[in-house]
Amino acid sequence: MARNLLELVNISKSFGEDLVLDDLNLEIREQEFLTLLGPSGCGKTTTLRIIGGFEVPDTGKVIFEGRDITQVPANRRNLNTVFQNYALFEHMNVEENIAFGLRISNKSDAYIRDKIRYALKLVNLEGFEKRKPRSLSGGQRQRIAIARAIVNEPRLLLLDEPLGALDLKLRQDMQYELIRLKEELGITFVYVTHDQDEALTMSDKIVVMNQGYIQQMGTPEDIYNEPENAFVADFIGDSNILDGIMIEDRLVEILGHRFECVDEGFWNHVPVDVVIRPEDVVIKEPGQGMIDGLVTSLLFRGVHYEMDVMAGGYEWLVHSTVGVAEGTKVSISVIPFNIQIMHKPESEDEMAVAAEDL
Repeated sequence: MARNLLELVNISKSFGEDLVLDDLNLEIREQEFLTLLGPSGCGKTTTLRIIGGFEVPDTGKVIFEGRDITQVPANRRNLNTVFQNYALFEHMNVEENIAFGLRISNKSDAYIRDKIRYALKLVNLEGFEKRKPRSLSGGQRQRIAIARAIVNEPRLLLLDEPLGALDLKLRQDMQYELIRLKEELGITFVYVTHDQDEALTMSDKIVVMNQGYIQQMGTPEDIYNEPENAFVADFIGDSNILDGIMIEDRLVEILGHRFECVDEGFWNHVPVDVVIRPEDVVIKEPGQGMIDGLVTSLLFRGVHYEMDVMAGGYEWLVHSTVGVAEGTKVSISVIPFNIQIMHKPESEDEMAVAAEDL
Protein backbone atom coordinates (compact mmCIF):
# COMPACT_ATOMS: atom_id res chain seq x y z
CA MET A 1 0.00 0.00 0.00
CA ALA A 2 1.24 3.47 -0.89
CA ARG A 3 2.43 5.55 2.05
CA ASN A 4 1.34 9.06 2.91
CA LEU A 5 3.22 11.73 0.99
CA LEU A 6 1.60 14.72 2.65
CA GLU A 7 -0.47 15.31 5.78
CA LEU A 8 -2.41 18.36 6.89
CA VAL A 9 -2.80 18.25 10.67
CA ASN A 10 -5.37 20.42 12.47
CA ILE A 11 -5.15 23.21 9.90
CA SER A 12 -7.12 26.39 10.57
CA LYS A 13 -6.99 29.63 8.60
CA SER A 14 -8.84 32.93 8.87
CA PHE A 15 -8.76 36.09 6.81
CA GLY A 16 -9.84 38.83 9.20
CA GLU A 17 -13.02 37.60 10.85
CA ASP A 18 -13.71 35.12 8.06
CA LEU A 19 -12.85 31.56 9.18
CA VAL A 20 -11.96 29.73 5.95
CA LEU A 21 -10.60 26.43 7.33
CA ASP A 22 -11.50 24.97 10.71
CA ASP A 23 -9.32 22.18 12.14
CA LEU A 24 -8.88 20.44 8.80
CA ASN A 25 -7.09 17.07 8.65
CA LEU A 26 -6.13 15.40 5.38
CA GLU A 27 -3.79 12.63 4.22
CA ILE A 28 -2.56 12.38 0.62
CA ARG A 29 -0.92 9.16 -0.54
CA GLU A 30 1.91 8.73 -3.02
CA GLN A 31 0.87 8.63 -6.69
CA GLU A 32 -2.72 9.54 -5.80
CA PHE A 33 -4.93 11.83 -7.87
CA LEU A 34 -6.81 13.68 -5.12
CA THR A 35 -9.43 16.30 -5.93
CA LEU A 36 -10.59 19.04 -3.58
CA LEU A 37 -14.18 19.69 -4.63
CA GLY A 38 -16.69 22.23 -3.42
CA PRO A 39 -18.51 25.49 -4.08
CA SER A 40 -16.82 28.89 -4.17
CA GLY A 41 -15.63 29.94 -0.72
CA CYS A 42 -15.54 26.42 0.72
CA GLY A 43 -11.78 26.57 1.46
CA LYS A 44 -10.41 24.32 -1.29
CA THR A 45 -8.10 26.91 -2.90
CA THR A 46 -6.88 28.09 0.51
CA THR A 47 -6.04 24.46 1.32
CA LEU A 48 -4.06 24.20 -1.93
CA ARG A 49 -2.22 27.45 -1.25
CA ILE A 50 -1.26 26.23 2.23
CA ILE A 51 0.12 23.02 0.72
CA GLY A 52 2.01 25.05 -1.89
CA GLY A 53 3.50 27.46 0.64
CA PHE A 54 1.65 30.54 -0.61
CA GLU A 55 -0.29 30.83 2.68
CA VAL A 56 0.72 29.95 6.24
CA PRO A 57 -1.97 28.39 8.45
CA ASP A 58 -2.97 30.09 11.70
CA THR A 59 -2.76 26.73 13.46
CA GLY A 60 -1.72 23.22 12.46
CA LYS A 61 1.09 21.59 10.51
CA VAL A 62 1.92 20.66 6.93
CA ILE A 63 3.91 17.41 6.92
CA PHE A 64 5.59 16.52 3.60
CA GLU A 65 7.59 13.31 3.26
CA GLY A 66 7.64 13.08 7.06
CA ARG A 67 9.02 16.60 7.54
CA ASP A 68 7.25 19.67 8.92
CA ILE A 69 7.29 22.24 6.09
CA THR A 70 4.67 24.61 7.53
CA GLN A 71 7.09 27.55 7.52
CA VAL A 72 9.10 26.50 4.44
CA PRO A 73 8.65 28.99 1.56
CA ALA A 74 7.07 27.85 -1.72
CA ASN A 75 10.31 27.87 -3.73
CA ARG A 76 11.93 25.41 -1.32
CA ARG A 77 9.20 22.76 -1.47
CA ASN A 78 9.51 19.78 -3.80
CA LEU A 79 6.24 20.55 -5.51
CA ASN A 80 4.89 22.75 -8.29
CA THR A 81 1.63 24.59 -8.92
CA VAL A 82 -0.30 25.03 -12.16
CA PHE A 83 -2.69 27.98 -12.00
CA GLN A 84 -5.93 28.64 -13.86
CA ASN A 85 -4.41 31.65 -15.66
CA TYR A 86 -1.35 29.54 -16.68
CA ALA A 87 1.12 32.28 -15.46
CA LEU A 88 3.31 31.91 -18.56
CA PHE A 89 5.97 34.51 -19.36
CA GLU A 90 4.63 36.19 -22.50
CA HIS A 91 8.00 37.63 -23.55
CA MET A 92 9.59 34.14 -23.54
CA ASN A 93 9.05 31.40 -26.09
CA VAL A 94 7.86 27.94 -25.16
CA GLU A 95 11.24 26.39 -24.47
CA GLU A 96 12.32 29.40 -22.40
CA ASN A 97 9.16 29.12 -20.31
CA ILE A 98 9.74 25.42 -19.70
CA ALA A 99 13.42 25.95 -18.89
CA PHE A 100 12.86 28.80 -16.44
CA GLY A 101 12.87 26.75 -13.23
CA LEU A 102 15.73 24.57 -14.45
CA ARG A 103 17.94 27.58 -15.19
CA ILE A 104 17.28 28.99 -11.72
CA SER A 105 18.49 25.61 -10.38
CA ASN A 106 21.69 25.98 -12.46
CA LYS A 107 21.12 22.84 -14.53
CA SER A 108 23.42 22.29 -17.52
CA ASP A 109 22.35 23.28 -21.04
CA ALA A 110 22.42 19.65 -22.16
CA TYR A 111 20.23 18.61 -19.22
CA ILE A 112 17.77 21.42 -19.95
CA ARG A 113 17.55 20.52 -23.66
CA ASP A 114 16.80 16.89 -22.81
CA LYS A 115 14.16 17.90 -20.28
CA ILE A 116 12.44 20.29 -22.71
CA ARG A 117 12.34 17.60 -25.38
CA TYR A 118 10.97 15.07 -22.88
CA ALA A 119 8.32 17.44 -21.50
CA LEU A 120 7.07 18.56 -24.92
CA LYS A 121 6.73 14.93 -25.98
CA LEU A 122 4.73 14.15 -22.84
CA VAL A 123 2.26 16.97 -23.52
CA ASN A 124 2.14 16.30 -27.28
CA LEU A 125 3.60 19.67 -28.31
CA GLU A 126 6.84 18.69 -30.05
CA GLY A 127 7.91 21.34 -32.55
CA PHE A 128 6.46 24.24 -30.54
CA GLU A 129 9.76 25.23 -28.90
CA LYS A 130 10.11 28.64 -30.59
CA ARG A 131 6.46 29.70 -30.40
CA LYS A 132 5.36 32.51 -28.09
CA PRO A 133 2.52 31.83 -25.64
CA ARG A 134 0.26 34.43 -27.29
CA SER A 135 0.26 32.34 -30.50
CA LEU A 136 -1.06 29.24 -28.72
CA SER A 137 -4.60 28.10 -28.02
CA GLY A 138 -5.92 27.83 -24.47
CA GLY A 139 -5.36 24.09 -24.40
CA GLN A 140 -1.82 24.45 -25.71
CA ARG A 141 -0.99 27.15 -23.16
CA GLN A 142 -2.25 24.89 -20.40
CA ARG A 143 -0.05 22.06 -21.65
CA ILE A 144 2.98 24.36 -21.60
CA ALA A 145 2.21 25.35 -18.01
CA ILE A 146 2.05 21.66 -17.10
CA ALA A 147 5.27 20.93 -19.00
CA ARG A 148 7.03 23.73 -17.11
CA ALA A 149 5.91 22.15 -13.84
CA ILE A 150 6.81 18.54 -14.58
CA VAL A 151 10.36 19.20 -15.85
CA ASN A 152 11.28 20.03 -12.27
CA GLU A 153 10.32 16.45 -11.31
CA PRO A 154 8.13 17.47 -8.36
CA ARG A 155 6.92 14.82 -5.96
CA LEU A 156 3.59 16.64 -5.84
CA LEU A 157 1.80 18.67 -8.51
CA LEU A 158 -0.89 21.15 -7.43
CA LEU A 159 -3.48 22.25 -9.97
CA ASP A 160 -5.81 25.15 -9.12
CA GLU A 161 -8.84 24.89 -11.45
CA PRO A 162 -6.46 24.65 -14.42
CA LEU A 163 -9.14 23.80 -16.98
CA GLY A 164 -11.71 26.39 -15.96
CA ALA A 165 -10.99 28.75 -18.87
CA LEU A 166 -11.23 26.07 -21.57
CA ASP A 167 -14.27 25.17 -23.65
CA LEU A 168 -16.02 21.84 -23.04
CA LYS A 169 -14.22 19.78 -25.70
CA LEU A 170 -10.76 21.08 -24.75
CA ARG A 171 -11.55 20.54 -21.07
CA GLN A 172 -12.50 16.92 -21.70
CA ASP A 173 -9.36 16.36 -23.79
CA MET A 174 -7.17 17.82 -21.05
CA GLN A 175 -8.84 15.66 -18.41
CA TYR A 176 -7.67 12.56 -20.25
CA GLU A 177 -4.23 14.09 -20.77
CA LEU A 178 -3.83 14.72 -17.03
CA ILE A 179 -4.88 11.16 -16.22
CA ARG A 180 -2.34 9.87 -18.73
CA LEU A 181 0.43 12.08 -17.33
CA LYS A 182 -0.29 10.96 -13.79
CA GLU A 183 0.01 7.30 -14.84
CA GLU A 184 3.19 7.86 -16.87
CA LEU A 185 5.03 10.08 -14.40
CA GLY A 186 3.95 8.60 -11.07
CA ILE A 187 3.51 12.12 -9.66
CA THR A 188 0.97 12.77 -6.93
CA PHE A 189 -1.72 15.21 -8.09
CA VAL A 190 -3.83 17.53 -5.90
CA TYR A 191 -6.50 19.12 -8.05
CA VAL A 192 -8.94 21.89 -7.13
CA THR A 193 -12.25 22.22 -8.95
CA HIS A 194 -15.92 23.05 -8.44
CA ASP A 195 -16.84 20.86 -11.45
CA GLN A 196 -18.40 17.60 -10.21
CA ASP A 197 -18.05 15.79 -13.54
CA GLU A 198 -14.36 16.68 -13.66
CA ALA A 199 -13.82 15.30 -10.17
CA LEU A 200 -15.71 12.07 -10.87
CA THR A 201 -13.82 11.52 -14.14
CA MET A 202 -10.27 12.10 -12.97
CA SER A 203 -9.89 11.31 -9.29
CA ASP A 204 -8.65 8.38 -7.25
CA LYS A 205 -10.06 10.15 -4.20
CA ILE A 206 -12.43 13.10 -3.84
CA VAL A 207 -12.55 15.43 -0.84
CA VAL A 208 -15.87 17.30 -0.76
CA MET A 209 -15.61 20.58 1.18
CA ASN A 210 -18.08 23.17 2.43
CA GLN A 211 -17.72 26.12 4.81
CA GLY A 212 -14.16 25.17 5.74
CA TYR A 213 -14.99 21.58 6.66
CA ILE A 214 -14.49 18.27 4.89
CA GLN A 215 -17.94 16.83 4.26
CA GLN A 216 -16.82 13.47 2.87
CA MET A 217 -13.76 11.71 1.48
CA GLY A 218 -13.76 8.65 -0.74
CA THR A 219 -13.53 7.19 -4.20
CA PRO A 220 -15.73 8.73 -6.90
CA GLU A 221 -17.97 5.65 -6.66
CA ASP A 222 -18.32 6.01 -2.88
CA ILE A 223 -19.02 9.72 -3.05
CA TYR A 224 -21.67 9.32 -5.74
CA ASN A 225 -23.35 6.11 -4.59
CA GLU A 226 -23.03 6.53 -0.80
CA PRO A 227 -23.20 10.24 0.06
CA GLU A 228 -22.90 10.81 3.80
CA ASN A 229 -25.18 13.84 3.93
CA ALA A 230 -27.63 15.85 1.87
CA PHE A 231 -25.03 18.47 0.92
CA VAL A 232 -22.77 15.88 -0.72
CA ALA A 233 -25.71 14.20 -2.43
CA ASP A 234 -26.93 17.51 -3.81
CA PHE A 235 -23.48 18.74 -4.85
CA ILE A 236 -22.35 15.53 -6.56
CA GLY A 237 -24.70 15.00 -9.47
CA ASP A 238 -28.46 15.41 -9.54
CA SER A 239 -30.55 14.08 -6.66
CA ASN A 240 -34.05 13.91 -5.32
CA ILE A 241 -33.66 14.91 -1.66
CA LEU A 242 -36.78 14.37 0.41
CA ASP A 243 -37.84 14.54 4.03
CA GLY A 244 -38.58 11.09 5.44
CA ILE A 245 -39.44 9.25 8.62
CA MET A 246 -37.47 6.11 9.47
CA ILE A 247 -40.30 3.85 10.65
CA GLU A 248 -37.95 1.02 11.59
CA ASP A 249 -34.93 -0.79 10.18
CA ARG A 250 -35.29 -1.18 6.40
CA LEU A 251 -38.54 0.80 6.21
CA VAL A 252 -38.86 4.54 5.52
CA GLU A 253 -41.88 6.74 4.97
CA ILE A 254 -41.63 9.26 2.12
CA LEU A 255 -44.48 11.59 1.13
CA GLY A 256 -46.92 9.49 3.14
CA HIS A 257 -45.89 6.25 1.40
CA ARG A 258 -43.76 3.49 2.89
CA PHE A 259 -40.67 2.35 0.98
CA GLU A 260 -38.46 -0.62 1.77
CA CYS A 261 -34.76 0.30 2.04
CA VAL A 262 -31.55 -1.38 3.20
CA ASP A 263 -30.51 1.03 5.97
CA GLU A 264 -30.43 -0.01 9.62
CA GLY A 265 -29.42 1.42 12.98
CA PHE A 266 -31.69 4.48 13.10
CA TRP A 267 -34.10 5.21 15.91
CA ASN A 268 -37.69 4.29 15.08
CA HIS A 269 -39.87 7.15 13.81
CA VAL A 270 -36.93 9.57 13.55
CA PRO A 271 -36.86 12.30 10.81
CA VAL A 272 -34.24 11.60 8.13
CA ASP A 273 -33.02 12.92 4.79
CA VAL A 274 -33.72 10.57 1.88
CA VAL A 275 -31.65 10.72 -1.30
CA ILE A 276 -32.72 9.03 -4.53
CA ARG A 277 -30.72 9.55 -7.71
CA PRO A 278 -32.79 10.39 -10.81
CA GLU A 279 -31.46 7.38 -12.73
CA ASP A 280 -32.74 5.12 -9.92
CA VAL A 281 -36.36 6.22 -10.28
CA VAL A 282 -38.25 3.71 -12.43
CA ILE A 283 -41.26 4.80 -14.50
CA LYS A 284 -44.14 2.30 -14.59
CA GLU A 285 -47.74 2.17 -15.70
CA PRO A 286 -50.26 3.92 -13.39
CA GLY A 287 -51.04 1.80 -10.33
CA GLN A 288 -48.00 -0.49 -10.78
CA GLY A 289 -45.46 1.54 -8.79
CA MET A 290 -45.27 3.07 -5.33
CA ILE A 291 -46.68 6.55 -6.06
CA ASP A 292 -48.82 7.61 -9.03
CA GLY A 293 -48.00 10.85 -10.78
CA LEU A 294 -47.92 12.92 -13.95
CA VAL A 295 -45.04 13.70 -16.31
CA THR A 296 -44.76 17.52 -16.31
CA SER A 297 -41.75 17.96 -18.61
CA LEU A 298 -39.54 15.94 -20.97
CA LEU A 299 -36.09 16.89 -22.28
CA PHE A 300 -33.68 14.87 -24.43
CA ARG A 301 -30.14 15.11 -23.03
CA GLY A 302 -28.31 12.97 -25.60
CA VAL A 303 -27.46 9.94 -23.46
CA HIS A 304 -30.77 9.97 -21.61
CA TYR A 305 -34.16 11.64 -21.28
CA GLU A 306 -34.74 13.97 -18.36
CA MET A 307 -38.26 14.09 -16.97
CA ASP A 308 -40.04 15.87 -14.16
CA VAL A 309 -42.79 13.78 -12.58
CA MET A 310 -45.19 15.33 -10.07
CA ALA A 311 -46.00 12.53 -7.63
CA GLY A 312 -47.07 12.70 -3.99
CA GLY A 313 -46.84 16.48 -4.01
CA TYR A 314 -43.13 16.40 -4.96
CA GLU A 315 -41.58 17.03 -8.38
CA TRP A 316 -39.29 14.07 -9.00
CA LEU A 317 -36.32 14.35 -11.35
CA VAL A 318 -36.09 11.19 -13.45
CA HIS A 319 -33.39 10.09 -15.92
CA SER A 320 -34.25 7.26 -18.29
CA THR A 321 -33.19 5.87 -21.67
CA VAL A 322 -36.89 5.83 -22.58
CA GLY A 323 -38.81 9.10 -22.72
CA VAL A 324 -42.42 9.48 -21.61
CA ALA A 325 -44.42 12.32 -23.11
CA GLU A 326 -45.43 15.34 -21.06
CA GLY A 327 -48.92 14.95 -19.66
CA THR A 328 -48.72 11.15 -19.37
CA LYS A 329 -50.03 9.53 -16.18
CA VAL A 330 -47.38 7.21 -14.69
CA SER A 331 -46.30 5.54 -11.47
CA ILE A 332 -42.81 5.66 -9.97
CA SER A 333 -40.86 2.96 -8.14
CA VAL A 334 -37.43 2.65 -6.50
CA ILE A 335 -35.69 -0.56 -5.46
CA PRO A 336 -34.60 -0.67 -1.76
CA PHE A 337 -30.85 -0.65 -2.54
CA ASN A 338 -31.13 2.71 -4.35
CA ILE A 339 -32.67 4.59 -1.42
CA GLN A 340 -30.03 6.37 0.68
CA ILE A 341 -30.99 7.33 4.25
CA MET A 342 -29.06 9.98 6.22
CA HIS A 343 -29.38 11.61 9.63
CA LYS A 344 -30.71 15.15 9.57
CA PRO A 345 -28.22 17.72 10.93
CA GLU A 346 -29.40 19.08 14.29
CA SER A 347 -27.68 22.48 14.04
CA GLU A 348 -25.95 24.78 11.55
CA ASP A 349 -22.55 23.69 12.86
CA GLU A 350 -23.47 20.04 12.46
CA MET A 351 -24.77 20.84 8.98
CA ALA A 352 -21.37 22.27 8.09
CA VAL A 353 -19.31 19.54 9.72
CA ALA A 354 -21.79 16.81 8.72
CA ALA A 355 -19.19 14.05 8.28
CA GLU A 356 -17.78 13.66 11.78
CA ASP A 357 -16.36 10.18 11.32
CA LEU A 358 -13.71 11.01 8.70
